Amino acid sequence: MKAVLPVDDDLPNTSNVREWTYRDITRLPPAEQKEWKAACQEELEALRRRKVFELVDRPKGRKVIKNRWVFDVKSDGRKKARLVAKGFSQVEGVDYDQIFSPVVRFETVRLILALSALENWHITGLDVRNAYLYGKLEEEIYMEQPEGFVAKGQERKVLRLLRALYGLKQAGLAWWRTLNESMKELGFKRLVSDAGLFIFRDKNGLPVIVVVYVDDALFCGPNKALVEKMKAKFMEEWECRDLGEPKEFLRMRIQRSGSTIRIDQCAYLEKVLQRCGMQNAKSAPTPLPAGYHPMPNTGTADSTLRSRFQTVIGSLLYIMLGTRPDIAFAVTKLSQFAANPSQEHLNKALYICRYLIGTRSYSLVYNGASGLGISACTDSDWGSDPSTRRSQTGYFLKLAGGVFSWQSRAQKTVAHSSTEAEYMAISDCSRQVVWIRNLMSEIGYQLGPIPIAGDNQGSLFMGSNPVTESRSKHIDIRYHAIREYIENKQIEVYFVDGSNNPADLFTKNLGHVKFTKFRGELGLEFYDSA
Repeated sequence: MKAVLPVDDDLPNTSNVREWTYRDITRLPPAEQKEWKAACQEELEALRRRKVFELVDRPKGRKVIKNRWVFDVKSDGRKKARLVAKGFSQVEGVDYDQIFSPVVRFETVRLILALSALENWHITGLDVRNAYLYGKLEEEIYMEQPEGFVAKGQERKVLRLLRALYGLKQAGLAWWRTLNESMKELGFKRLVSDAGLFIFRDKNGLPVIVVVYVDDALFCGPNKALVEKMKAKFMEEWECRDLGEPKEFLRMRIQRSGSTIRIDQCAYLEKVLQRCGMQNAKSAPTPLPAGYHPMPNTGTADSTLRSRFQTVIGSLLYIMLGTRPDIAFAVTKLSQFAANPSQEHLNKALYICRYLIGTRSYSLVYNGASGLGISACTDSDWGSDPSTRRSQTGYFLKLAGGVFSWQSRAQKTVAHSSTEAEYMAISDCSRQVVWIRNLMSEIGYQLGPIPIAGDNQGSLFMGSNPVTESRSKHIDIRYHAIREYIENKQIEVYFVDGSNNPADLFTKNLGHVKFTKFRGELGLEFYDSA
């Protein structure tokens, strides 16, 4: 992973253009220098057109932040240069105050895609060019002139930033505020359940839903003409690149065929396997060996080992959060040891890579023709952690035959019995279901009770009946919210035999036969892109 290819000392390493500095550009042959400098000039012209900065005298007593050029080669061969502020040098309270900017949740994106497959909605996408440059700054911020493009005769002057620039700590928030105001003017309303979703309704009540993640957006709805109309109005406000039918979103490849939508991260997975040096490794049948329990490392932390482990597990986390619920337990379990991993932990993280090699062409499928609505399934593994004795919670929600939301994590407190562990798991699942109900209600769907399956009769009885027994009276009051959800007919619980509970996959390392059986119920299918 850390290997560096041998290169000519006189030329910059072309294997990673993103790590170049402007000085590396000056070491290139004249023809290539001209191309990259033209890309820099194009970036500066874009900034001037947007009136991002103005050249002013250097203020006394004010810190001036630095900047750097970031270079990249796009998939179509275009050379791209971007001027990025070194936001880490900003002073809190002077250069910025609030910096939080909301983004749409992964599970919301999958929910909308599943809903689009089920309702046969039209979907189209776009991205806003240089989105952050639209955000207006409230603070007074000064920045040095970019390297290689200092104004002649005005070398001591600096740039006062009027709009957000990539790299500034508040850039995301500034763009979000500007976008939010623009969406209001276009007639869209931001959802309370997820700030990354906007909805518009025409006079006939037909909806147009917009999914926004920073500068990427998906427009979808039942009426194609209305969706395209609202998209065109949005594009009049901003300089955008029309993507048409979306092929990718958040590094998830989207493939649509009739009423079926498939999503995967195959391309990103290949990069992860190459980064980890595992592209030619032998495949494994499961993410981790059956019955394996990782133990904390009692030795001193090895910085090199920790860096490699965090790189591997961080990459796997992104894949798990996107399209691969089948590795949820394995990845979240190993990620608990990221602060001080052992060699065994690293080996097991690479073992997950071996499993992904054999399933690299799997995709998450939402089949609209199935007509299947929202359902949930939950399970727990009592006292499964040998070091803390905490139980593991696992659950998932399905729509159109595929999972769109899943969770696998250690419980907050030690459970005194398997019934208590199951009760806490089903309560956690019920809160997620209620959130989904609220989100769907804002979109315009009034749902009946959503079914949740569990494999413990005692926990289901406790949820359906307000009993107080000596073995359950100590349970935290927040877990009893499930009783109110059931009483208000927001959810309903029913029993499923433990041997047929697919949520078991999210609570422990299963054997190959059982794992394969449950994986097939998540909506994961092999897909031959050829």
